[in-house]
Amino acid sequence: MSKAMSRMTETRLQMQEHLETGILRFWLENGIDREHGGYLTSFDAEGKPTDDTDKMLVTQTRMVWGMAAAFTMYPEREDFKDAARQGFEFLLDHFWDSEQGGWFWKVRRDGQLIDGAKLVYGQSFAIYSLAQYTLSTGDPRGLDFAQKTFDLLQTFAADTYRGGYYENLEADWSVCAPGFAGGDRKSLDIHMHLMEAFTTLSKASGKEIHRRKLEEVIEVILSRMVDKKAGCGLNHFSLDFTPIPPIDIQRTWNAERATGEVIEGPVDSTSYGHNVELAWLLHRAIETLGMPKDPYAKLTRSLVDHSLKYGFDHTLGGVFRDGPHEGEAIVKDKEWWQNSEALVGYLDAYENFNDEQYLTAFQKTWDFANRHMINHRIGEWRQLLNREGKVRVGDIGNPWKAFYHSGRSIMECLVRLE
Repeated sequence: MSKAMSRMTETRLQMQEHLETGILRFWLENGIDREHGGYLTSFDAEGKPTDDTDKMLVTQTRMVWGMAAAFTMYPEREDFKDAARQGFEFLLDHFWDSEQGGWFWKVRRDGQLIDGAKLVYGQSFAIYSLAQYTLSTGDPRGLDFAQKTFDLLQTFAADTYRGGYYENLEADWSVCAPGFAGGDRKSLDIHMHLMEAFTTLSKASGKEIHRRKLEEVIEVILSRMVDKKAGCGLNHFSLDFTPIPPIDIQRTWNAERATGEVIEGPVDSTSYGHNVELAWLLHRAIETLGMPKDPYAKLTRSLVDHSLKYGFDHTLGGVFRDGPHEGEAIVKDKEWWQNSEALVGYLDAYENFNDEQYLTAFQKTWDFANRHMINHRIGEWRQLLNREGKVRVGDIGNPWKAFYHSGRSIMECLVRLE
């Protein structure tokens, strides 16, 4: 056995143990709200639940996705199926707007409405998770509501004049105010997750309309939202896709995150985590569509190469947060989600391009995460570290952080390593 093969075998065993005795065990034992249904997502650095028990659409749907995906990976585990079903039922009972359609943004622990906004970010994760729920469990209701949500987006959120989608809408589907509420801008982030959602919906439904809209959102991203010269994604755009300086928008992670430097002002800032995530999600979308990868290879490879050139810590391992299109990273702390996605992105690049530098980056990212980012005593990833691996925010879960990035990363990597 070659040294590289031996190392990958060792990593696969480490990841499998981490998934089964860490991530899955933690969320199955602690994440299910056995009193009200749905999921509890906020846990401190010791893995203890905090008093932040409100439930947000994005994490509730991500937990449904995670439990459903775990059931697909471990079909003998009915407890994963049950965990997914009860989360789905909570969504139907408390998040679905029976009058105007779509999913509310936030409710209290018992389901009492807090914020009825129809954010496309949340709607996209509803489509993604409910389509996966049907694929995993066979319950047709998931696909039914995923398709209803898709239809609502085409009616109320699609920008039929300029292309793409309005992203921030109120409870009645009217576009939010400009500025902090985000009604006057579009972003790569939301359109990338729409691509992700339409990919799974297309797989679950097999319908031509879902395939066509997936192709459309891919075209919007690649033609309007990527700097092809630099090889990276942009952040924010006006409604006509003119790049504009990124800002913190209401009801987003950047506006609500606990700590960490934030880039102020530069138009050309980019997220290394989003770039590698976009690359592997684009490959998944192309595979689902049954299209050849070759026409996209130059672009997807440039996204990964940009992260290796500017965003990857070649000395210590791991991926930095943000920086300019060309030049040294500006924000050099290391966050759980970028490093989770980098694991899949680098391994995906090695699969597709057979270049050892991507395998090396994958291994170094895993080694850093395994040493510093994963709280092995508890079983989940810490939120935020500095460059050297010192803990800045040790929380295991929060209203934005649950199963999705860490759990999906390890499941994707295990399949690929096999």
